[in-house]
Amino acid sequence: MTDKLTAEARSALMSRVRNKNTKPELVVRSILHRMGFRFRIHQRTLPGTPDIVLARHRTAIFVHGCFWHSHANCRRGRLPTSRSDFWEAKIRRNIERDSVAEAALDSLGYRVLVLWECEVKDEESVRGKLRRHFGEKAVLHGAAVTN
Repeated sequence: MTDKLTAEARSALMSRVRNKNTKPELVVRSILHRMGFRFRIHQRTLPGTPDIVLARHRTAIFVHGCFWHSHANCRRGRLPTSRSDFWEAKIRRNIERDSVAEAALDSLGYRVLVLWECEVKDEESVRGKLRRHFGEKAVLHGAAVTN
C-alpha cells in the first residue's frame, strides 16, 4: 500500500510529532501533582532521560507512545504496511534502547514504571497503577484524595 501523502506532506506531519511534553505525559504529571507528588521532568543525567523522575521515591516513569514503542495488543501499536522494513527496524531500536535504559536505571537503584499512551486515557486506572506502585507512600502523599 502506498502512502496517501506526498513526501513533503509526510515530512511536515512527522516533524510535528513531539518527544517531550506530549499530551499523555502532561496527563500523568497532572495526576501525580494532584496526588501530592513532586517530581522532575526529563532528567538528562539519568539513563534514557525518563519523562518523570520522583527522586525521593527512586522512581523513573516513562510515558510511552503505543506506536513508537510497539505496545503489544494495542491497535495503535501496529506497524504501517508501507516501508515495513524501515519501521520494523526503527521500532526495534526503540524497544532495545528502552530495555537498556531500564536496566541501567535498575542498576542505579531506581524503580521503573512504564505507562502507555492508551492507558493514560483512563485517569482512574492510572491513579490505581500509581497507588499500587507507590503503596503506602501514595496514601501519605494524599493519593486517597479523589479530586
